[in-house]
Amino acid sequence: MSSLNIAQSIAFSGLAATQVQISVASANISNADTKGYTQKTANQISNVTGGVGTGVTVTGITSTVDKLLLKSLVGATSDLGSANTANNYLTQLEQLYGNTSSASSSTTGTSLANTLASFESALSSLASTPNSASLQANAVSALDAVTAQLQQTSSGIQKLRSNADQDIASSVSDINSDLQQIAGLNAQIKQEAAAGQSTADLEDERNSALQDLSTQMNVSYFTSSSGDLQVYTSTGQALVDSTAHPLSYTPASNVTASTTYSSGGFSGITVNGVDVTSQITSGNVGALITLRDQTLPAAQSQLDELAQQLTASVNAVSNQGTSVPPPATLTGTATTSSSAPLSATGTVRIAVADQNGNLVSYQDLNLASYTTVGALVTAINGISGVSASIDSSGHLTISATGSGNGISINEMTSSVGSSGEGMSDYFGLNDLVTGTGASDIAVRGDILSGAAGLPTATLDSSATLTVGSSVLSSGSATIVNTLQSTLTGSTNFAMAGGLGATTGSFTDYAAAIVANIASKATQASSTYTARQTAQSTYANSLSSETGVNIDEETANLSTLQNKYSAASELIQVINTMFTSLMTAMQSA
Repeated sequence: MSSLNIAQSIAFSGLAATQVQISVASANISNADTKGYTQKTANQISNVTGGVGTGVTVTGITSTVDKLLLKSLVGATSDLGSANTANNYLTQLEQLYGNTSSASSSTTGTSLANTLASFESALSSLASTPNSASLQANAVSALDAVTAQLQQTSSGIQKLRSNADQDIASSVSDINSDLQQIAGLNAQIKQEAAAGQSTADLEDERNSALQDLSTQMNVSYFTSSSGDLQVYTSTGQALVDSTAHPLSYTPASNVTASTTYSSGGFSGITVNGVDVTSQITSGNVGALITLRDQTLPAAQSQLDELAQQLTASVNAVSNQGTSVPPPATLTGTATTSSSAPLSATGTVRIAVADQNGNLVSYQDLNLASYTTVGALVTAINGISGVSASIDSSGHLTISATGSGNGISINEMTSSVGSSGEGMSDYFGLNDLVTGTGASDIAVRGDILSGAAGLPTATLDSSATLTVGSSVLSSGSATIVNTLQSTLTGSTNFAMAGGLGATTGSFTDYAAAIVANIASKATQASSTYTARQTAQSTYANSLSSETGVNIDEETANLSTLQNKYSAASELIQVINTMFTSLMTAMQSA
């Protein structure tokens, strides 16, 4: 009787173990396409009592994950997140710059180089008839297109920086969700393990959360002896230990070219009050930080170098000229004061002319005679029909006092300041372009609106001038030709945003900027493809090792069904034997 009891116990244990194994196999097949799911195995051992087998017991349901392979996948996932973000942003940046033209046509593209070439073409047309109002308007319009494109591109760069900053805030929110999930799963895993329950599915969820986290930022991690997955920044700042430590970040309300992380314009990403911004070097957030603080500012600095050189070069020429009729008032763009020292040499000619360009009065000033700006203002005020002052904004203003008269300047041999600029250029009295960089470069408002004429004429530089004679050469192409030569000739451009110092025309430098951005975009695309391949390789390797093979599981399920049937038949046989035994005992 006892032997039959033992046999029955063994049969039931086999049946129960097979039921568990069938359940596990079915779950494997059902979750074959579930992200992060790994193949589960029901582990069983033989029960032995007194050296005799007494059945089997399922000790647990587990999955085996190669820790080194998982760590490689986590790192590759972080690299892919970084590459994907960089690729997306640099594609958008490249689009801001427009497309270049073919070598045979410099005006068919939409890039800055093409827009500059259109301005040069407008100047070439104007040179043939410099006093043509329509051709002057065309030239002004073409220059306005250049400055507008510089502004728009600069604005686009700052918009991308603002987007990156907002995306950092969004990613921090996602990171915190992953950290909370990992901490919650840690607690569940310990609870289930303490109750003797399988934690394999929970561990899969936790590994998936870890991979999601690595998409956003680079992390280091290990599993403690208690079963907790502990997560840290690259330098050891705890993100998950016994609990989750969420990141904190506040995006900037407004982003301009002067907004930087180093100056406090962007807040730091903190954990428990510790700034960990510099520790995040990969993942989506790592790329966003690099784009916001390095890549995009580099692009802005290249634009600024182009804008600043263009402003300086164009204004240096425009200050050599005057419009006809001459403006009633010239107001400088440079900031100064009466007490500001004046380091200057040479002679400057300041004249008053009527609307037809006929001389009313003039005087040549020896600039070496004046040691301060105030002394120069006093001297200018000594010219008949002229009033000069420093306005409330700190700008030198020179006006003609007679009705219908205007002011014209010939810089002659004047040399002011360490750069040796002409007197009008130094104070910005007849600037054609205003602004300090690409973000605010613009054609001077009164010229753009037509309230003032393009300064294409020059004031007569003869040794002496006669009152009433024509002294403004409205039909001369000198200024226009000089301006065109300045644009197409050699200009020294300083190193900016990764572009080395170079000498060349403005269209050459603009083309170099566009090519530089295009190269970065191409490199970002190539890097993304390479990272995608690497991550896919690790993911496939992990899947091959720990994922579900449906063919194997289906075959295994068939085998288990046979085992289950065999165990069931064995139980029936034992039950029949029990019945026979009982009948025999009753009839005895």
